[in-house]
Amino acid sequence: MTASAARKQLSPAWILFILTGLNLFNYLDRFVLSAVLTPLQKDLGLNDGQAGRLVTAFMIGYFVTSPVFGWLGDRGSRKWLIATGILVWSVGTVLTGFAATFAVLIAFRVLVGVGEASYATISPGLISDSYAPAKRNNALTIFYVAIPVGAALGTIMGGFIAAHWGWRHAFIWAGVPGLFLALVMLPFAELKRGQSDGKAVAAVKKPSLRDLVNLIRIPEYVLVVLGYTAYTFALGAFGHWGPTFLHRAHGVAVENAAEFFGAVLVVAGLVGTLIGGFAATAWQKRNPAGYAWTLGLSVLVAVPLAYGAFLAASTFWSMTFLAAAMFFLFLSTGPVNTLILETAPLNLRASAMAVSIFTIHLFGDMWSPEIVGRLADSLGGNLSKAVLILPVALIVAAVLWLALALKTKRGGPGDSRSA
Repeated sequence: MTASAARKQLSPAWILFILTGLNLFNYLDRFVLSAVLTPLQKDLGLNDGQAGRLVTAFMIGYFVTSPVFGWLGDRGSRKWLIATGILVWSVGTVLTGFAATFAVLIAFRVLVGVGEASYATISPGLISDSYAPAKRNNALTIFYVAIPVGAALGTIMGGFIAAHWGWRHAFIWAGVPGLFLALVMLPFAELKRGQSDGKAVAAVKKPSLRDLVNLIRIPEYVLVVLGYTAYTFALGAFGHWGPTFLHRAHGVAVENAAEFFGAVLVVAGLVGTLIGGFAATAWQKRNPAGYAWTLGLSVLVAVPLAYGAFLAASTFWSMTFLAAAMFFLFLSTGPVNTLILETAPLNLRASAMAVSIFTIHLFGDMWSPEIVGRLADSLGGNLSKAVLILPVALIVAAVLWLALALKTKRGGPGDSRSA
């Protein structure tokens, strides 16, 4: 017996636990930036457009390399790709704390994006291969609960450390744990592709370039991804500017704005993600379009709430509408990623996630923070007016996802697709 064969394969529960924990640090590192944006801008003399470009830089590293990791993830060792990704994003986060110029800061944010692309592309496919279709959405919902929790921890921790020791320390302490966590999955055996779907491993062939191109010929997959792109445009910009919006529009102290935004991410994100995921699973059992209906209706309800948050003169009502909008937006977190995987063939799950990541960021949140920042600059620093473009993107997402729900026929997309 070889050393590789002797390695123990982790149970589905342990795979989910480890990957969810790592995903928490993924989003913690990503959201430290929004919490320390004001002192960072002041220290390095950056205007709003440049501050928005920091997210653009991250997205360039993230979406440009995601197709590469998707291709590798469907063909090679996934645990080594995950370990490499964690190490790279952690090093990039730590180095961000030492950046002395805008150009160097841009370079380190690109590095963080490269590392996170590997992890985000490959991890959902591992979970999908661990859980049968009936349990898959619930498992992915738990995995994506790490988004609001990690984002909240990054926002709260970043704001607290920046207030007491400076913004540079926030990046350093956020990145250090990942230098050690990168090794956590290496001792265990590789998971076999397609095993949770009852397919013989030999039947799950390695994908060709033609197979990858054929993804864009799957109507359900295209509708999911296009809707996700509009959704990501809106969330990416407000995730970046949220604490700053509360500070400028309502005079909330920087640290308090970060704490509020973090608390809302924890409560609305955690509760919304879990309720949306589990409710969508129950709905899907009765209706093959259950996942899609959850996406379209939840985002549609969030639109007037988002407008209320941006237009309310009262700080109380602005914060209340903001929390409610975020709750409804997080309802879609689990089902949208499940649909991305299930509308694609078994041998293209990592590639399907990679194409999705590439698209939603190239046409979504790669540009939206900078667009909002430059719009605010052109309006004399009026961020309150600039963010009004974001609910328009949510309307587009709702329309596309409702179209998917109406299109979906009995039997649903995805699970019946073969390799």
